[in-house]
Amino acid sequence: MKKFVKIVSMTVAAALMAVTFTACGDSSSSSDSKSKGSIKFGTNAEFPPFEYVVSKGVIGEFDGIDMAIAKQIGEDNDKEAKIENMEFDSLLVALDNGKIDAAIAGMTVTDERKEKVDFSETYYNAKQVMIVKEDSDIAKASDMADKKIVVIQGYTGETCVKKLGFSYQSFKKGTEAIMELVNGKCDVVVIDSATADKYVKDNKGLKIVEDNKEFENEEYAIAVKKGNKELLDEINKSIKKMKEDGKIAELAAKYADSTN
Repeated sequence: MKKFVKIVSMTVAAALMAVTFTACGDSSSSSDSKSKGSIKFGTNAEFPPFEYVVSKGVIGEFDGIDMAIAKQIGEDNDKEAKIENMEFDSLLVALDNGKIDAAIAGMTVTDERKEKVDFSETYYNAKQVMIVKEDSDIAKASDMADKKIVVIQGYTGETCVKKLGFSYQSFKKGTEAIMELVNGKCDVVVIDSATADKYVKDNKGLKIVEDNKEFENEEYAIAVKKGNKELLDEINKSIKKMKEDGKIAELAAKYADSTN
């Protein structure tokens, strides 16, 4: 009798364990099926009005035109947009090693970059300009020849100044570059036009100088790892929709007029 009771007890215990594990397995599976995927966007949040840090932004602490675009891309594809903030010249490396899925950072499409990544449809047109003090005698790009020039490391402005053959100093943050100018430690900052507008608006005594012959128009796009066609198609579909319904133009106007 004791032997029979022991066998029954072991059978019941095994059955209970099986039910327990099955229930756990079902719960996990159900949770996984309900959780949506994500897109991890890399950015350099030092480039207003496209990306910058605030107490409460559209994605966590990050706000700006690009951040709003990233959020919309996530929503359009039923995915959560996440942001990884890093130095601008680390973005393509992060794409290559899989740390991020896409890079959105006011990134200009260039032949050199196209060799390393695949670009989405373009979503914004910009150009390089010069920020100087209001009493500056710089009127065109060639006037920078004997001036102290500051650029932001990895930005297109650095490439342009380098092509001109001028010496320059580079900073990792746009705010640091502008403070050099405000404090009289440099003569000119070369940077993208939309960001220049923001800095001039926020800092009295500065103005923008354009040279359309020397600085050509540029196009911004989102970068993904080469061959990631599935994500690229998702991004392109969303960008096309935002361009057609005026969403991007609306965001550009909104953030250009905002103060932070």
